[in-house]
Amino acid sequence: MIKPRIVAAIDMGSSKIATLISQVVADPMTGETSVNIVGASQVESKGIKKGQIVDIDDAVETTITSVEAAERMAGYNLDAAYLAMGGAHIHSQNSHGVVAVSDPNGEITENDVDRAVEAASAISLPVSREVIFVVPREFIVDGEAGVRDAVGMSGVRLEVDTHIVSAASSALKNTTKAVNEVGIKIEEMVFSGLASAEAVLTPTEKELGCVLVDIGGGTTSIAAYIDGAIAYSGVIPIGAKNVTNDLAIGLRVSLETAEKIKIALSKKKIQEESDELDLAGLNITEIKKISKKTLIEGIIRPRLNEIFSMVKIELEREGIANRIPSGAIITGGGAETAGVIDSAKRVLSLPVRVGLPKGIGGLIDDVITPSFSTCVGLLLYGAKTLPTENLTSFSKKVKLPSSGVFGKLIDSIKNLLP
Repeated sequence: MIKPRIVAAIDMGSSKIATLISQVVADPMTGETSVNIVGASQVESKGIKKGQIVDIDDAVETTITSVEAAERMAGYNLDAAYLAMGGAHIHSQNSHGVVAVSDPNGEITENDVDRAVEAASAISLPVSREVIFVVPREFIVDGEAGVRDAVGMSGVRLEVDTHIVSAASSALKNTTKAVNEVGIKIEEMVFSGLASAEAVLTPTEKELGCVLVDIGGGTTSIAAYIDGAIAYSGVIPIGAKNVTNDLAIGLRVSLETAEKIKIALSKKKIQEESDELDLAGLNITEIKKISKKTLIEGIIRPRLNEIFSMVKIELEREGIANRIPSGAIITGGGAETAGVIDSAKRVLSLPVRVGLPKGIGGLIDDVITPSFSTCVGLLLYGAKTLPTENLTSFSKKVKLPSSGVFGKLIDSIKNLLP
């Protein structure tokens, strides 16, 4: 029997911190892998605003809570994980690289591809920014474009178009420090929009052209695909929490009450009833009944229109607004907001659907929701790319603290060992 490999993912968002642990098993006959969830958790986020850490201690504390809950469900301790990176500081650009094939009489090797990607990655960035992710979009072999995988082909000149995602160095350092203090090694940081696309989009949608809109708590991530490759990615500093704030201000209620009302509106059962929304069963004392039309059209829709208007501006600026016939796929926790599909259709003038994560098995009852798209995408990405020798292993050992006086004592003892 083939021993399952372990891949874990952590999504440190503005509204929640989610952790997933999965077993990855490869079929010896077909080579295909299956990803099965064995541990899952999400806790309310603290110390993180608009995708950036503003209080490391709070962020560490809530991340530990989330990770330990997933570990208890899986029955093991976690050593390493893939991490989603978001925030308005994320920027992207496309770059081109050219190299000569090392053996003109032979085939293009992995080393040639790596050199081409490295050449394309040599871009000029400010000192305060770092490259976190490089995605090859297409290869060009001796002038022939549209090559998806150049390894094994013959040629003398290899070119590559890449999509490069960069982030603020300070945000990277703070995030890395927070995760390391939890006692977890970061396998790789992946832009949250690209991770969600991995779990939500179909190959046909990517090939025809589409845009993924991941509405999180504090930010909205965008990932546009053309001809099967990522063409643009970015982040808008507005998210579902802004809708909650609008409800709280418009109804003059607390944020907790506004969140309850927003969740109640998103339920289909309630949407199908009369225009009057009965709040008696939600333990809300401020108001008892309210018009759903007033909430959706008067308060929620203007904010959703603003989000999708900003998405449209980004797409038009990049010249790809008319090159995505497959339409917009909405995911993230904000995808469950009442009226989101109607608003997206009206503003973007595109076909719209809500994207759910797919391609996984196991304990998926609470995971097949738009809010887990990023985390599931990280697992799928890790299952495809992580080398066997570097795979996260389960450990029955007790996890020792990595911060504080005791943690420093343990580090000192480790340094003395041969």
